[in-house]
Amino acid sequence: MLVAMMLEDMLDDLGCTVVGPANRVPQALDLARQETFDGAILDVNLAGQEIYPVAEALADRDIPFVFVTGYGSAGLRDPFCNVATLQKPFQPQDLEQVIRAAILGQPK
Repeated sequence: MLVAMMLEDMLDDLGCTVVGPANRVPQALDLARQETFDGAILDVNLAGQEIYPVAEALADRDIPFVFVTGYGSAGLRDPFCNVATLQKPFQPQDLEQVIRAAILGQPK
């Protein structure tokens, strides 16, 4: 939960409005299926469960997302191996770059 609070603060500093956070996969899945938002940041391991069902729901809705993980992109499952990934720990400028590129579609 501390990481989620830190991430929320970083996003707020970047001018983003946060929907969530969700601290369990079922809650995140509900948000992914029902809420309206521009993009998502998904921790690959959420309370011991993999986040891939949420990634699939977002992909079905064409909502861009990035993964956050301590393992980097090498630890991602197919078909998500090429999704933008932030490796923990990361700095606010890393978060800003990945949001601009992957979610807003702006060049790095």
